[in-house]
Amino acid sequence: MAKDKPTKLRARMPRGFADRGPAELAPTRAMLETIRRVYELYGFEALETPFIEYTDALGKFLPDQDRPNEGVFSFQDDDEQWLSLRYDLTAPLARHVAENFDKLPKPFRSYRAGWVFRNEKPGPGRFRQFMQFDADTVGAPTVAADAELCMMMADTLEALGIARGDYVIKVNNRKVLDGVLEAIGLGGDENAGRRLTVLRAIDKLDKFPVNEIKLLLGEGRRDESGDFTKGAGLDAGQIDALADILSFSETSEFYDDDNSTAIHSFQVSKFSINDKFSEGVNELEEISRLCVGSGYNSSRIKIDVSVVRGLEYYTGPVFEAELTFEVRDEKGRPVRFGSVGGGGRYDGLVGRFRGEAVPATGFSIGVSRLASALSYLKTEAAPEFGPVVVVVMDRDQTAHYMGLVGTLRQAGIRAEMYLGNPKNLGNQFKYADRRNAPCVVIQGSDERAGGQVQIKDLIEGAKAAAAITDNAEWRESRPAQFACGEDELVAKVRELLDHHGVPHGDRLG
Repeated sequence: MAKDKPTKLRARMPRGFADRGPAELAPTRAMLETIRRVYELYGFEALETPFIEYTDALGKFLPDQDRPNEGVFSFQDDDEQWLSLRYDLTAPLARHVAENFDKLPKPFRSYRAGWVFRNEKPGPGRFRQFMQFDADTVGAPTVAADAELCMMMADTLEALGIARGDYVIKVNNRKVLDGVLEAIGLGGDENAGRRLTVLRAIDKLDKFPVNEIKLLLGEGRRDESGDFTKGAGLDAGQIDALADILSFSETSEFYDDDNSTAIHSFQVSKFSINDKFSEGVNELEEISRLCVGSGYNSSRIKIDVSVVRGLEYYTGPVFEAELTFEVRDEKGRPVRFGSVGGGGRYDGLVGRFRGEAVPATGFSIGVSRLASALSYLKTEAAPEFGPVVVVVMDRDQTAHYMGLVGTLRQAGIRAEMYLGNPKNLGNQFKYADRRNAPCVVIQGSDERAGGQVQIKDLIEGAKAAAAITDNAEWRESRPAQFACGEDELVAKVRELLDHHGVPHGDRLG
């Protein structure tokens, strides 16, 4: 009786997730290091929180939350408590501060980089796992903390190579919007759902003109494909009142070097008699004054009524970092790149754990999106080189080859010995090519007897190979290969790496 063949498991990746290789990881790592340096320059210190939190600690801040696993990935622990993968880095920070409140210095300034997870429908460029890099100040009640974050974000983008004029930090205040909504009859807990629908409609001002937003504030909007988006159901008077404020974003005269025209437009609007509205405008005026006084005019940090931010926990100033240069969409049409990060003040989030308001503000960078933006700005990325590869000519000399590798590593040079089957030397060179090794180290019995090694420069060799078409000429020239003494190995490899601009580290120990 024939045995059943074992079932072969099909290798497949869950939807909305991605594998990332060296070509993507290396520039991302460099970008994160640049961001970290700017954040630390401003006095922020590193903090790491777990990927998993109790679900009730995350709160119900994502849209349409009726079940613990709606919008977040959740499961029950053995004690039947609900746990969830974090959907941002702010809610875990709030829990950490509340749990360690008496031990932490206030204000508490921290930065965190890490993966977050959203249990949402994936799509092109929309992942269920993505990285954020946050900086937050907890315990600072004045908007000087908000202004500082905006200035830090401007400095961060410039440190990453984004020129002035190619970005802007846009600032608004939830109190301004809440004041307007309160004035048109949408205050109170009973209108929380409608307010959120209105805010999400306003949040699309960077995509649609005011007339299209008015449709979303009313019965709804049908797009070019025929899909219908249900609106907030406001009446004509409510829509017109909101449109008066939103129209500021379409007026070029609204923006000047010091944001004074924008502030004045708010101050003389019909909502200025509303206490919440006026408080929000005053805070915006103070943020602008602090930024301009520090050399950040409205070409870098500007007041913009279109900034809303989608999460509900924001209570004051809100801001977005937007890249203004154009890229091509999937149909080849020019479009602005758009937002790469944002944040705002959330004075109620830590207070959920303490029963008292704790002022807090923060900014979050979307790492993958910003990395994508930086790739558009670099016409030709420098190649990322792998380690120096020591090939194995004689199996019985493995310990000696490992000694050569150790010598290179002790000098801070990335190196490895070929660990596959050494029988075919050609396969070893193919491996080195696939690893993008800058060079290989070769030592047969003759070289070893003479205390020498051969170093083959794969970078120069590739250039020479492109110019040589005759095999005889290739064999005769043996391009970019030279001999040196074993005691010269480190110096010669360093010389080769420096010649090609390949970075290498310091000595170990």
